[in-house]
Amino acid sequence: MREAGPARPLSTGGLALLAAIAALLFAGLVALGQWQIQRRAWKLDLIARVEAHLQAAPVAAPGPAAWSAIGKPDEYRRLRVDGEFLHERETCVQAVTVRGPGCWVLTPLRTRDGFVVLVNRGFVEPERRPPAARAQGQIGGAATVSGLLRLTEPGGGFLRRNDPAANRWYSRDVAAIAAARGVPDAAPYFIDADATVAGGPIGGLTVVRFRNSHLIYALTWYGLATMVALGAGLVARREWRLRRGS
Repeated sequence: MREAGPARPLSTGGLALLAAIAALLFAGLVALGQWQIQRRAWKLDLIARVEAHLQAAPVAAPGPAAWSAIGKPDEYRRLRVDGEFLHERETCVQAVTVRGPGCWVLTPLRTRDGFVVLVNRGFVEPERRPPAARAQGQIGGAATVSGLLRLTEPGGGFLRRNDPAANRWYSRDVAAIAAARGVPDAAPYFIDADATVAGGPIGGLTVVRFRNSHLIYALTWYGLATMVALGAGLVARREWRLRRGS
């Protein structure tokens, strides 16, 4: 059986290739760590902004003049609006909540200022989806709604597209729902109502929770970068000793 010979240093080309790979890995891992740090700063700013919205006093629902400027920074603002529900044009959107599966009841509200805003009146169980099953909550006449401004959810849900023709809705797509219900002057946002009407949908189920694990992810990427650097250092020390002893 042939005995193994003494260890030999890597060729200059091989050593250069390993160094290049290590450098690329190290730079990539550090970049990922930095990206997570930036994401963490963004998430903390988002959480602070939303908490400020939730603690502020309600403001009037934005009218047509303000619609073009509405964006992410406005989400979860507390709103208050007066008007009259158009119950005959409500839409049920599939939902899963802490109360189980069912649907959100989105109903157009004709405001005193003339424009229409979709209101997510709340959650109902499958057996209460037909309006006749909750007739007590279909209150007519003047109504006042308070709740949170939410941005439209275009397209549909996970792996499911909204199908207006079949009246199947998996997301609260304001423009599509308004078009399907013949409401051309609807606001580009909707309101999550914060109150439950007796006999009607259950309001106040908006989940305001933001996962913030970016620091853990950043430390993971930095840790892997450190391991690459240590591995490269061990290889460099080995090569130095082999060359010194040859």
